Amino acid sequence: MVSARDLDPSASPLDYYGSELRRLRETSGLTQEALGSCIFVTGSLVGQVETTHRVPTRDFSERLDAALGTDGMFSRLVGLVLRSQLPTWFQQYAEMEARAAYIFSYQAQLVDGLLQAEGYARAILGIRTQENLDARVAARMDRQRILGRDAAPLVWVVLSEAVLYQEIGGRDVMRGQLAHMLALSEHDRVNVQILPFGVGAHAGLMGSYNILRFDTDPDILYTEDFVQGHMTANPSSIREGSLRYAHLQAAALSVEESAALIARVMEERYGEQSGSGGRALA
Repeated sequence: MVSARDLDPSASPLDYYGSELRRLRETSGLTQEALGSCIFVTGSLVGQVETTHRVPTRDFSERLDAALGTDGMFSRLVGLVLRSQLPTWFQQYAEMEARAAYIFSYQAQLVDGLLQAEGYARAILGIRTQENLDARVAARMDRQRILGRDAAPLVWVVLSEAVLYQEIGGRDVMRGQLAHMLALSEHDRVNVQILPFGVGAHAGLMGSYNILRFDTDPDILYTEDFVQGHMTANPSSIREGSLRYAHLQAAALSVEESAALIARVMEERYGEQSGSGGRALA
């Protein structure tokens, strides 16, 4: 069993979650094992969450609320906990992304985070280190909850065709990722266009970027380098980014043509009949 330690509830959302879990469990007169039995997990897992050695999931939080009668407290708190697992420099962008009415993304190398399947996200996030990987993947997946809201943002993504061929995580992961994008493209608030190799030089050669638009607040342009992300509401930067995005959309395949290309690559490159190394058989 994980040994208890003193927590500072003000240190982080995760510390607050753990301290409240322990306080309410003890108030209810339950051991870690007894509470674990109530929510169908081990007592060790309860202890690991209490001592911040494990990051709670939404399912775990919902079961806690039911077992402890906490009126949805843990279900509300887990969103803050998961967001705190994002890189510090990315957290402000994630907060703005969750409030945006329109999200426009151009990605030259990877699938946009809002469209990533779990296996694909895990492969990307685990490139440099496996440390805290489950929590980091859960945090990225949690960002996608905005797509299921009643007032979901309009998400428009232009992907370089290279994204379809850059094999991340192996053939099975890529097949799952492309299938995931095809399923999302049926969502009336999600549109995906592929920028084909044949366009040659194009307005996105300077790199990937996102534009967030809000009902009342100024637009935001977001870019990343290999160290961190950068946000700006500078009007001239927004105008330039918007103009370039309009050119990218015009040069890209239509939404319907893009879906057909994704499906074709999924079958020919990553399907059961493809050969070793991800290349289609002749």
